[in-house]
Amino acid sequence: MSRLRTLADPDHLPALDRRYVIDRPAIGIGVDEPPPRILLLYGSLRERSFSRFAVEEAARLLRLFGAETRIFDPSDLPLPDQFAGDDHPAVHELRELSLWSEGQVWCSPERHGAITGIMKAQIDHLPLEMKGMRPTQGRTLAVMQVSGGSQSFNAVNTLRLLGRWMRMFTIPNQSSVAMAYKEFDEAGRMLPSSYYDRIVDVMEELVRFTVLTRPHAAQLVDRYSERKDSGTTMDTSVARTGATLNGGG
Repeated sequence: MSRLRTLADPDHLPALDRRYVIDRPAIGIGVDEPPPRILLLYGSLRERSFSRFAVEEAARLLRLFGAETRIFDPSDLPLPDQFAGDDHPAVHELRELSLWSEGQVWCSPERHGAITGIMKAQIDHLPLEMKGMRPTQGRTLAVMQVSGGSQSFNAVNTLRLLGRWMRMFTIPNQSSVAMAYKEFDEAGRMLPSSYYDRIVDVMEELVRFTVLTRPHAAQLVDRYSERKDSGTTMDTSVARTGATLNGGG
């Protein structure tokens, strides 16, 4: 059973004015092939989930900008520690998707001034270290929120804090959609607005930062304390440049 959501009308972007679009926004920054791999998470299980609608619009834009996208469906994700060792198929799939990704998009509704439990559960299921691999470290991250009332930044601020804790590179731009129930049509498609334009901006920036950091991601998160804990000593002939590690990269 796959927990990937199927993206409806992936190439239909009615709110986008193509006259102003750069199809490959990372050109000149770095190599954008193979396509950047982006995992998208949303924070509501409602049938009309505006955080899911926003993530789907983001995924369509990312595809246009040359990225490969996967949207995780958290419908049957258990609470953290509900199963011994978090041994549940949904948890395993979420972690594999995070390992697959080079960048991520997190979008949560604001509920009681914070992110939702569904959003937090997904992040809590991603360990900093897993069998010698790190599912989030060094990935780029874009944060978004939807609100039922006036514009707020409580959820995106919390997501930024979590992204920093998960050792991710959270991009400067972000999206906060106020009164989200007014911004989507009956089919769940976002209407033209400054809120939509901001999501376009954020996805452009995410692709650029992902391509920019791609060749340097491992070096950017290489840490003295972790080399010391693992016993990975440096080749003294090149230690000052950080070019070579004895027994590992």
